[in-house]
Amino acid sequence: MYKMEKGNILVIGNAGVGKSTLINAVLGEQVAHTGYGKRGRTVKLDIYESEIIPFRLIDTIGFEPGFFQKNRAINAVKDWGKDCAKVGKEDTDINVIWFCADGTAGTLFSDTIRSLSRATAMWPSIPIIVVITKSYSEPDRERNIQMVKEAFAEQKKKRFEKNLKGIIPVVAETFTLNDTAYAPPTGIDKLIELTNRLLPEGMKAAKKDLAAFRLNRKRVFAQSVVGAATAGAAVVGAVPFTIPDAAILTPLETAEVKSLGSIYEIKNSNQLINSIIEAGTVGTAAKGAINLIKAIPGLNIAAAVLNSIIAASFAIAIGEGSIYIFEQVYLGNKEPGDIDWVKRFMESKIANGFVEKVKAVIEKVGNKDDKESIVQAVLEIFAMKKSK
Repeated sequence: MYKMEKGNILVIGNAGVGKSTLINAVLGEQVAHTGYGKRGRTVKLDIYESEIIPFRLIDTIGFEPGFFQKNRAINAVKDWGKDCAKVGKEDTDINVIWFCADGTAGTLFSDTIRSLSRATAMWPSIPIIVVITKSYSEPDRERNIQMVKEAFAEQKKKRFEKNLKGIIPVVAETFTLNDTAYAPPTGIDKLIELTNRLLPEGMKAAKKDLAAFRLNRKRVFAQSVVGAATAGAAVVGAVPFTIPDAAILTPLETAEVKSLGSIYEIKNSNQLINSIIEAGTVGTAAKGAINLIKAIPGLNIAAAVLNSIIAASFAIAIGEGSIYIFEQVYLGNKEPGDIDWVKRFMESKIANGFVEKVKAVIEKVGNKDDKESIVQAVLEIFAMKKSK
Protein backbone atom coordinates (compact mmCIF):
# COMPACT_ATOMS: atom_id res chain seq x y z
CA MET A 1 0.00 0.00 0.00
CA TYR A 2 1.29 3.46 -0.89
CA LYS A 3 2.32 5.50 2.13
CA MET A 4 1.95 9.26 1.68
CA GLU A 5 5.09 11.22 2.41
CA LYS A 6 4.54 13.54 5.34
CA GLY A 7 6.06 16.96 5.66
CA ASN A 8 7.33 18.57 8.84
CA ILE A 9 6.22 21.90 10.26
CA LEU A 10 8.48 23.80 12.65
CA VAL A 11 6.35 25.62 15.24
CA ILE A 12 8.47 28.39 16.69
CA GLY A 13 8.10 31.63 18.64
CA ASN A 14 8.41 33.22 22.06
CA ALA A 15 7.78 31.24 25.23
CA GLY A 16 4.14 31.32 26.29
CA VAL A 17 2.87 32.38 22.87
CA GLY A 18 0.66 29.28 22.65
CA LYS A 19 2.61 26.95 20.35
CA SER A 20 1.64 23.77 22.21
CA THR A 21 -2.01 24.85 22.42
CA LEU A 22 -1.95 25.47 18.67
CA ILE A 23 -0.50 22.01 18.02
CA ASN A 24 -3.24 20.36 20.10
CA ALA A 25 -5.92 22.32 18.21
CA VAL A 26 -4.52 21.31 14.80
CA LEU A 27 -4.19 17.62 15.72
CA GLY A 28 -7.51 17.56 17.56
CA GLU A 29 -6.11 15.94 20.69
CA GLN A 30 -4.10 16.88 23.77
CA VAL A 31 -0.61 15.70 22.86
CA ALA A 32 1.61 18.70 23.63
CA HIS A 33 2.01 20.02 27.17
CA THR A 34 0.48 23.45 27.69
CA GLY A 35 0.58 25.97 30.48
CA TYR A 36 -0.38 29.51 31.43
CA GLY A 37 1.74 32.57 31.96
CA LYS A 38 4.76 33.92 30.13
CA ARG A 39 6.99 30.89 30.52
CA GLY A 40 6.33 28.01 28.13
CA ARG A 41 6.15 24.39 29.09
CA THR A 42 8.19 22.90 26.23
CA VAL A 43 11.74 22.04 27.37
CA LYS A 44 12.90 20.09 24.29
CA LEU A 45 11.89 19.66 20.68
CA ASP A 46 9.09 17.13 20.24
CA ILE A 47 7.41 15.91 17.06
CA TYR A 48 3.70 15.17 16.91
CA GLU A 49 1.49 13.72 14.20
CA SER A 50 -1.98 12.40 13.51
CA GLU A 51 -3.33 9.99 10.91
CA ILE A 52 -5.76 12.62 9.65
CA ILE A 53 -3.22 15.44 9.17
CA PRO A 54 -0.72 15.09 6.27
CA PHE A 55 2.15 16.69 8.17
CA ARG A 56 4.03 16.42 11.45
CA LEU A 57 4.36 19.26 13.92
CA ILE A 58 7.65 20.01 15.68
CA ASP A 59 7.13 21.84 18.96
CA THR A 60 10.14 23.96 19.91
CA ILE A 61 11.51 25.54 23.05
CA GLY A 62 10.16 29.09 23.26
CA PHE A 63 12.44 32.12 23.02
CA GLU A 64 12.77 33.59 26.51
CA PRO A 65 14.40 36.77 27.82
CA GLY A 66 18.01 36.35 28.83
CA PHE A 67 21.09 35.37 26.86
CA PHE A 68 21.32 31.77 28.12
CA GLN A 69 17.62 30.99 27.77
CA LYS A 70 17.37 32.46 24.29
CA ASN A 71 20.47 30.68 23.04
CA ARG A 72 19.21 27.40 24.50
CA ALA A 73 16.09 27.67 22.34
CA ILE A 74 18.03 28.75 19.24
CA ASN A 75 20.63 26.02 19.60
CA ALA A 76 17.96 23.35 20.08
CA VAL A 77 16.51 24.20 16.65
CA LYS A 78 19.99 24.37 15.10
CA ASP A 79 20.84 20.94 16.52
CA TRP A 80 17.63 19.52 15.08
CA GLY A 81 18.62 20.87 11.68
CA LYS A 82 22.12 19.41 11.87
CA ASP A 83 20.62 16.04 12.77
CA CYS A 84 18.39 16.26 9.67
CA ALA A 85 21.54 16.46 7.55
CA LYS A 86 22.65 12.99 8.66
CA VAL A 87 22.10 10.12 6.25
CA GLY A 88 18.81 8.40 7.03
CA LYS A 89 17.34 11.40 8.88
CA GLU A 90 15.99 13.22 5.83
CA ASP A 91 12.38 12.61 6.88
CA THR A 92 12.89 14.97 9.82
CA ASP A 93 13.73 18.00 7.68
CA ILE A 94 11.76 21.26 7.88
CA ASN A 95 9.25 21.97 5.10
CA VAL A 96 7.18 24.86 6.46
CA ILE A 97 7.77 27.22 9.39
CA TRP A 98 4.92 28.43 11.59
CA PHE A 99 6.24 31.54 13.31
CA CYS A 100 3.88 32.22 16.21
CA ALA A 101 3.30 35.80 17.38
CA ASP A 102 1.14 36.72 20.38
CA GLY A 103 -1.88 38.69 19.22
CA THR A 104 -2.39 40.21 22.65
CA ALA A 105 1.13 41.68 22.77
CA GLY A 106 0.45 44.34 20.16
CA THR A 107 4.13 44.39 19.15
CA LEU A 108 6.43 42.09 17.21
CA PHE A 109 9.94 42.95 18.31
CA SER A 110 12.85 42.82 15.86
CA ASP A 111 14.77 40.79 18.43
CA THR A 112 12.23 37.98 18.11
CA ILE A 113 12.61 37.93 14.33
CA ARG A 114 16.41 37.90 14.74
CA SER A 115 16.05 34.88 17.02
CA LEU A 116 13.97 33.20 14.33
CA SER A 117 16.65 34.04 11.76
CA ARG A 118 19.44 32.57 13.88
CA ALA A 119 17.50 29.43 14.76
CA THR A 120 16.48 28.63 11.17
CA ALA A 121 19.62 29.83 9.37
CA MET A 122 20.13 26.48 7.61
CA TRP A 123 16.63 26.70 6.08
CA PRO A 124 16.84 29.93 3.98
CA SER A 125 14.33 28.75 1.36
CA ILE A 126 11.54 27.35 3.56
CA PRO A 127 8.06 28.93 3.32
CA ILE A 128 6.95 30.81 6.44
CA ILE A 129 3.45 31.31 7.80
CA VAL A 130 3.09 33.79 10.64
CA VAL A 131 0.44 32.49 13.01
CA ILE A 132 -0.98 35.25 15.20
CA THR A 133 -2.16 33.38 18.28
CA LYS A 134 -4.76 34.63 20.77
CA SER A 135 -6.45 36.76 18.08
CA TYR A 136 -9.63 37.29 20.05
CA SER A 137 -11.17 40.29 18.26
CA GLU A 138 -11.63 41.25 14.60
CA PRO A 139 -10.12 44.77 14.96
CA ASP A 140 -7.06 43.32 16.71
CA ARG A 141 -6.59 40.83 13.88
CA GLU A 142 -6.37 43.54 11.25
CA ARG A 143 -3.92 45.56 13.35
CA ASN A 144 -1.80 42.50 14.07
CA ILE A 145 -1.58 41.52 10.41
CA GLN A 146 -0.34 45.02 9.61
CA MET A 147 2.08 44.80 12.55
CA VAL A 148 3.61 41.61 11.14
CA LYS A 149 3.94 43.02 7.62
CA GLU A 150 5.73 46.11 8.92
CA ALA A 151 8.02 44.11 11.23
CA PHE A 152 9.14 41.84 8.39
CA ALA A 153 9.55 44.74 5.95
CA GLU A 154 11.89 46.49 8.41
CA GLN A 155 14.37 43.61 8.48
CA LYS A 156 17.67 44.26 6.71
CA LYS A 157 17.76 40.67 5.47
CA LYS A 158 14.83 40.29 3.08
CA ARG A 159 14.86 36.50 3.32
CA PHE A 160 11.83 36.37 5.61
CA GLU A 161 9.80 38.91 3.67
CA LYS A 162 10.43 36.85 0.52
CA ASN A 163 9.53 33.56 2.22
CA LEU A 164 6.47 34.92 4.03
CA LYS A 165 3.53 33.10 2.43
CA GLY A 166 0.71 34.01 4.78
CA ILE A 167 -0.35 35.71 8.01
CA ILE A 168 -3.16 33.88 9.77
CA PRO A 169 -4.79 35.01 13.04
CA VAL A 170 -6.05 32.07 15.09
CA VAL A 171 -7.82 31.26 18.29
CA ALA A 172 -6.69 27.75 19.20
CA GLU A 173 -9.22 27.14 21.98
CA THR A 174 -12.34 28.86 23.25
CA PHE A 175 -11.42 31.93 25.27
CA THR A 176 -13.70 33.56 27.82
CA LEU A 177 -13.84 37.31 27.20
CA ASN A 178 -16.30 38.04 30.03
CA ASP A 179 -19.34 36.49 31.71
CA THR A 180 -21.42 36.63 28.55
CA ALA A 181 -18.90 36.65 25.68
CA TYR A 182 -16.54 34.06 24.24
CA ALA A 183 -13.98 33.95 21.46
CA PRO A 184 -14.51 30.61 19.68
CA PRO A 185 -11.73 28.71 17.93
CA THR A 186 -11.00 30.17 14.50
CA GLY A 187 -8.35 30.18 11.78
CA ILE A 188 -7.22 26.55 12.28
CA ASP A 189 -8.80 25.21 9.09
CA LYS A 190 -7.32 28.07 7.07
CA LEU A 191 -3.89 27.40 8.58
CA ILE A 192 -4.07 23.69 7.71
CA GLU A 193 -5.26 24.44 4.17
CA LEU A 194 -2.45 26.92 3.45
CA THR A 195 0.14 24.57 4.97
CA ASN A 196 -1.03 21.72 2.73
CA ARG A 197 -0.71 23.96 -0.33
CA LEU A 198 2.82 24.97 0.65
CA LEU A 199 4.13 21.48 1.45
CA PRO A 200 5.25 20.52 -2.12
CA GLU A 201 7.17 23.80 -2.40
CA GLY A 202 8.56 23.32 1.11
CA MET A 203 9.74 19.78 0.42
CA LYS A 204 11.67 20.95 -2.64
CA ALA A 205 13.12 23.85 -0.67
CA ALA A 206 14.19 21.52 2.15
CA LYS A 207 16.11 19.29 -0.25
CA LYS A 208 17.83 22.36 -1.68
CA ASP A 209 18.69 23.75 1.76
CA LEU A 210 19.93 20.39 3.07
CA ALA A 211 22.16 19.96 0.02
CA ALA A 212 23.57 23.46 0.51
CA PHE A 213 24.13 22.81 4.22
CA ARG A 214 25.95 19.55 3.55
CA LEU A 215 28.10 21.17 0.87
CA ASN A 216 28.97 24.10 3.13
CA ARG A 217 29.90 21.71 5.93
CA LYS A 218 32.17 19.81 3.55
CA ARG A 219 33.79 23.12 2.60
CA VAL A 220 34.47 23.92 6.25
CA PHE A 221 36.06 20.52 6.81
CA ALA A 222 38.00 20.79 3.56
CA GLN A 223 39.38 24.22 4.40
CA SER A 224 40.59 22.94 7.75
CA VAL A 225 42.51 20.20 5.91
CA VAL A 226 44.03 22.76 3.53
CA GLY A 227 44.96 25.01 6.45
CA ALA A 228 46.73 22.14 8.20
CA ALA A 229 48.49 21.10 5.00
CA THR A 230 49.62 24.69 4.40
CA ALA A 231 51.14 24.83 7.87
CA GLY A 232 52.83 21.48 7.34
CA ALA A 233 54.22 22.53 3.99
CA ALA A 234 55.73 25.66 5.50
CA VAL A 235 57.78 23.42 7.78
CA VAL A 236 58.62 20.74 5.21
CA GLY A 237 59.66 23.30 2.61
CA ALA A 238 61.95 25.28 4.91
CA VAL A 239 65.18 23.76 3.72
CA PRO A 240 68.26 26.04 3.78
CA PHE A 241 69.47 25.59 0.22
CA THR A 242 68.43 26.36 -3.35
CA ILE A 243 64.72 26.76 -3.97
CA PRO A 244 63.35 23.21 -4.17
CA ASP A 245 61.40 21.74 -6.99
CA ALA A 246 57.72 21.55 -6.05
CA ALA A 247 57.98 17.76 -6.17
CA ILE A 248 59.53 17.79 -2.68
CA LEU A 249 56.01 18.36 -1.38
CA THR A 250 54.43 15.42 -3.20
CA PRO A 251 53.97 13.15 -0.12
CA LEU A 252 52.35 15.94 1.92
CA GLU A 253 50.13 17.09 -0.92
CA THR A 254 49.13 13.53 -1.76
CA ALA A 255 47.85 13.15 1.80
CA GLU A 256 46.11 16.53 1.51
CA VAL A 257 44.32 15.68 -1.73
CA LYS A 258 43.33 12.19 -0.55
CA SER A 259 41.84 13.67 2.61
CA LEU A 260 39.86 16.19 0.56
CA GLY A 261 38.66 13.43 -1.75
CA SER A 262 37.41 11.50 1.27
CA ILE A 263 35.45 14.53 2.53
CA TYR A 264 33.71 14.84 -0.83
CA GLU A 265 33.08 11.09 -0.97
CA ILE A 266 35.25 10.63 -4.05
CA LYS A 267 35.95 6.91 -4.24
CA ASN A 268 38.03 4.69 -6.52
CA SER A 269 39.62 7.66 -8.21
CA ASN A 270 43.39 7.23 -7.91
CA GLN A 271 43.78 8.51 -11.46
CA LEU A 272 41.93 11.71 -10.56
CA ILE A 273 44.03 12.28 -7.43
CA ASN A 274 47.28 11.51 -9.21
CA SER A 275 46.38 13.94 -11.98
CA ILE A 276 45.83 16.73 -9.46
CA ILE A 277 49.14 16.00 -7.73
CA GLU A 278 51.09 15.77 -10.97
CA ALA A 279 49.68 19.00 -12.39
CA GLY A 280 50.23 20.86 -9.12
CA THR A 281 53.74 19.70 -8.34
CA VAL A 282 55.72 18.65 -11.42
CA GLY A 283 53.49 19.92 -14.22
CA THR A 284 54.50 22.60 -16.68
CA ALA A 285 52.74 25.36 -14.74
CA ALA A 286 54.37 24.35 -11.45
CA LYS A 287 57.85 24.31 -12.95
CA GLY A 288 57.16 27.59 -14.70
CA ALA A 289 56.02 29.19 -11.46
CA ILE A 290 59.22 28.11 -9.69
CA ASN A 291 61.35 29.63 -12.45
CA LEU A 292 59.40 32.89 -12.35
CA ILE A 293 59.83 33.15 -8.59
CA LYS A 294 63.56 32.52 -8.92
CA ALA A 295 63.72 35.37 -11.42
CA ILE A 296 61.99 37.97 -9.23
CA PRO A 297 64.22 41.09 -9.50
CA GLY A 298 66.02 42.16 -6.33
CA LEU A 299 64.96 39.08 -4.39
CA ASN A 300 66.80 39.35 -1.07
CA ILE A 301 65.41 36.82 1.35
CA ALA A 302 66.84 33.84 3.20
CA ALA A 303 66.51 30.59 1.27
CA ALA A 304 64.74 28.82 4.14
CA VAL A 305 62.14 31.58 4.42
CA LEU A 306 61.54 31.71 0.67
CA ASN A 307 61.28 27.94 0.41
CA SER A 308 58.79 27.88 3.26
CA ILE A 309 56.65 30.53 1.53
CA ILE A 310 56.74 28.69 -1.78
CA ALA A 311 55.89 25.34 -0.18
CA ALA A 312 52.95 26.75 1.77
CA SER A 313 51.71 28.56 -1.34
CA PHE A 314 51.76 25.39 -3.41
CA ALA A 315 49.92 23.50 -0.67
CA ILE A 316 47.10 26.02 -0.48
CA ALA A 317 46.81 26.41 -4.26
CA ILE A 318 46.61 22.65 -4.76
CA GLY A 319 44.17 22.35 -1.86
CA GLU A 320 41.85 25.06 -3.18
CA GLY A 321 42.02 23.59 -6.66
CA SER A 322 41.20 20.15 -5.30
CA ILE A 323 38.21 21.49 -3.38
CA TYR A 324 36.75 23.00 -6.54
CA ILE A 325 37.37 19.84 -8.59
CA PHE A 326 35.88 17.54 -5.96
CA GLU A 327 32.87 19.81 -5.49
CA GLN A 328 32.14 19.68 -9.22
CA VAL A 329 32.34 15.89 -9.15
CA TYR A 330 30.26 15.69 -5.94
CA LEU A 331 27.55 17.91 -7.47
CA GLY A 332 27.51 15.84 -10.64
CA ASN A 333 28.75 18.68 -12.84
CA LYS A 334 31.91 16.81 -13.82
CA GLU A 335 32.87 13.17 -14.23
CA PRO A 336 35.84 11.88 -12.17
CA GLY A 337 37.24 10.42 -15.37
CA ASP A 338 37.52 13.80 -17.11
CA ILE A 339 41.26 13.92 -16.51
CA ASP A 340 42.00 16.44 -19.26
CA TRP A 341 39.72 19.00 -17.58
CA VAL A 342 41.34 18.29 -14.20
CA LYS A 343 44.83 18.87 -15.57
CA ARG A 344 43.81 22.04 -17.41
CA PHE A 345 42.13 23.44 -14.32
CA MET A 346 45.05 22.69 -11.99
CA GLU A 347 47.53 24.09 -14.49
CA SER A 348 45.49 27.31 -14.65
CA LYS A 349 45.30 27.43 -10.85
CA ILE A 350 49.09 27.51 -10.67
CA ALA A 351 49.62 29.66 -13.77
CA ASN A 352 47.06 32.43 -13.18
CA GLY A 353 47.96 34.82 -10.40
CA PHE A 354 49.97 32.31 -8.36
CA VAL A 355 53.33 34.04 -8.71
CA GLU A 356 51.78 37.44 -7.95
CA LYS A 357 50.32 36.07 -4.72
CA VAL A 358 53.67 34.56 -3.76
CA LYS A 359 55.29 37.96 -4.35
CA ALA A 360 52.68 39.56 -2.08
CA VAL A 361 53.44 37.02 0.65
CA ILE A 362 57.16 37.69 0.32
CA GLU A 363 56.57 41.43 0.69
CA LYS A 364 54.39 40.87 3.75
CA VAL A 365 56.72 38.42 5.52
CA GLY A 366 60.04 39.95 4.56
CA ASN A 367 63.03 38.07 5.93
CA LYS A 368 61.29 36.92 9.09
CA ASP A 369 61.90 33.21 9.66
CA ASP A 370 58.68 32.62 11.57
CA LYS A 371 56.50 29.75 10.31
CA GLU A 372 53.35 31.06 12.00
CA SER A 373 53.74 34.44 10.32
CA ILE A 374 54.40 32.78 6.98
CA VAL A 375 51.32 30.57 7.23
CA GLN A 376 49.20 33.53 8.38
CA ALA A 377 50.38 35.60 5.39
CA VAL A 378 49.79 32.78 2.90
CA LEU A 379 46.26 32.16 4.19
CA GLU A 380 45.45 35.86 4.01
CA ILE A 381 46.93 36.49 0.56
CA PHE A 382 45.37 33.35 -0.89
CA ALA A 383 42.01 34.48 0.58
CA MET A 384 41.34 31.63 2.99
CA LYS A 385 41.64 33.86 6.04
CA LYS A 386 40.75 37.50 6.51
CA SER A 387 43.31 39.85 7.95
CA LYS A 388 42.55 41.04 11.47
